[in-house]
Amino acid sequence: MNQSILFPDTQDWDEESQSIVFPAQQSGALIECVVSIEELSRLSCKDIEGGEQALAVFSELRFDIEELAEELIEEEEYDSSNRIQIKAL
Repeated sequence: MNQSILFPDTQDWDEESQSIVFPAQQSGALIECVVSIEELSRLSCKDIEGGEQALAVFSELRFDIEELAEELIEEEEYDSSNRIQIKAL
């Protein structure tokens, strides 16, 4: 794992976008990462209903999701809002 990218142990459920939002930090810059409930379902091979279940599944898959985020950050795959949208590569 690249030590220049850090992932604080924090995440939030965004009801409006039906996504988990979590931060990454690279060289002091804060980067917002987002994983949709659909992508979380795909990664976990589970049907996910609601924020509470999404947060639980995110916790189970945290290491794998952080690895995906790290690859996307290193490749500078930012969206139009300057965020990283997690998608399985």
